[in-house]
Amino acid sequence: MSRFRLEIRVIPRPGLLDPEGKAIQHALHSLDYEQVREVRVGKLLYLDVEAASSEEAREGADVMCRRLLANPITEDFEIDVHEGTEETEETVTA
Repeated sequence: MSRFRLEIRVIPRPGLLDPEGKAIQHALHSLDYEQVREVRVGKLLYLDVEAASSEEAREGADVMCRRLLANPITEDFEIDVHEGTEETEETVTA
């Protein structure tokens, strides 16, 4: 078994209402950021998993998304699989 980091992005389907995104867009406009044309709010999930291969890890993530992590009626999802679980990017917190 190998370890993999799954990065899963869940986003509202195009054309569907996104009230949270609209609220953020309006707030940005009220702060004079008029150049913002659209805001869509989604979820970003990181899962560290053990699997025999990256394909198996992706297939497992797909099933998790369809059963729990994403609403199949209103949301789409994208899955990236990375070998290992070590953070390679520097994280900046405010």
